[in-house]
Amino acid sequence: MATKNIMIVGVGGQGTLLASKLLGAVLLDMGYDVKVSEVHGMSQRGGSVVTYVRFGEKVYSPIIDKGEADIILSFELLEAARWLEYLKDGGQMIINTQKMEPMPVIIGDAKYPENITAKLEEKGAKVDALDFLKIANEAGSSKAVNIALMGRLSNYFKEIPDEVWDRVMEKTVPAKFLDLNKKAFLAGKKA
Repeated sequence: MATKNIMIVGVGGQGTLLASKLLGAVLLDMGYDVKVSEVHGMSQRGGSVVTYVRFGEKVYSPIIDKGEADIILSFELLEAARWLEYLKDGGQMIINTQKMEPMPVIIGDAKYPENITAKLEEKGAKVDALDFLKIANEAGSSKAVNIALMGRLSNYFKEIPDEVWDRVMEKTVPAKFLDLNKKAFLAGKKA
């Protein structure tokens, strides 16, 4: 099997690292060789955060270069645009349409770009964009947006049974949040 590349991108505090940990554990459970690399920007201050997840029969490096990502899972709309050049031709983007204004927008030096998903599609990306914050809130908590996104991502892994996702969630997510996260996962999957 050829190595597959997934990038998880977002803003500090959105749960991207838990999502990458969950995905890596699911892929390991399925018997793949998996490499996960976390790149922390100014994550504590709402800065950009990216995680590379590579899996296959044998993976030698955790790094994904420009034009190599099969899937980009974006926790925030502008982050999807920021990382587009890493998506391979015809690659898939799964995007939370939530907007978190970066500092230049907050202080009035820039405007938040308009029509981001349409622009991404114009550049050849396949786009699956929904308000996963709303989905997470409906499941019980805004903090479950990362798991709602993982539920959506699971639709692109038909070979991985839901039982594997459940089993790994039971090992990864604190027990007191397990029911909420399972509900958010299903809501994201079915949205």
